[in-house]
Amino acid sequence: MLVLCTSTPCMRHTQECLRPIPFAVHAWLAMRKRQMQVHQEAAASVLQARHRMANTPGNASNACCFCWCCCCSCSCLTVRGEDETIQRSACDRRSEGANCEDSPEPTLEDARSWTTSFEKVMRSAAGRGCFRQFLRTEFSEENMMFWLACEELKKETNKTVVEEKVRQIYEDFISILSPKEVSLDSRVREVINRNMLEPTSHTFDDAQQQIYTLMQRDSYPRFINSSAYTELLKSLEEPPPPPPPPQKP
Repeated sequence: MLVLCTSTPCMRHTQECLRPIPFAVHAWLAMRKRQMQVHQEAAASVLQARHRMANTPGNASNACCFCWCCCCSCSCLTVRGEDETIQRSACDRRSEGANCEDSPEPTLEDARSWTTSFEKVMRSAAGRGCFRQFLRTEFSEENMMFWLACEELKKETNKTVVEEKVRQIYEDFISILSPKEVSLDSRVREVINRNMLEPTSHTFDDAQQQIYTLMQRDSYPRFINSSAYTELLKSLEEPPPPPPPPQKP
């Protein structure tokens, strides 16, 4: 069964939001939208309550935000705690991208080979780490994150785990509600929506190839010509410092 996406179209997705998508994917997106709306309404309620508390007389300044008593077990404390937890979680998610994949230090020969082709960069663990750092400076790190997630997915053989990873990758990188959404054309998105009906380890193959090509054509030339890459080569070319002289007894 196919339905039309009813989410409010933005300038970026005006055309894509009108495409037919599978009912299961549509229902999942609708659920995510409702969750976001609930969170926004809860946050607005907290702000309104704090505003009311700020406008109360001085003799109620120590009262909690919903019941103007001095109790310490009011439900508003729970709401406030949940609001702070949400804020901390958002900060944690933003900081997740601060650490690149653990990669070895590149050798001078390895780093020089990256100018030969983009494939050399992606085949090298050190190359992927350095390139990912560069993508972060261009606010496009999600491209490498998506590519790596697809590589991990293709190694998985357990059907249950595959389905869970497919769902997580869709939520993190494909959904129009995700801040880490990668840029895909409508044809590839239609393929993904069909594949989501029967998820496999190759559900995102077309999307992964498109993102690989995007990085190769767009970001890779800038990386090779960047000051970061030049400084990396210089640091690798410099001889190591001499060992300290032996201490006299």
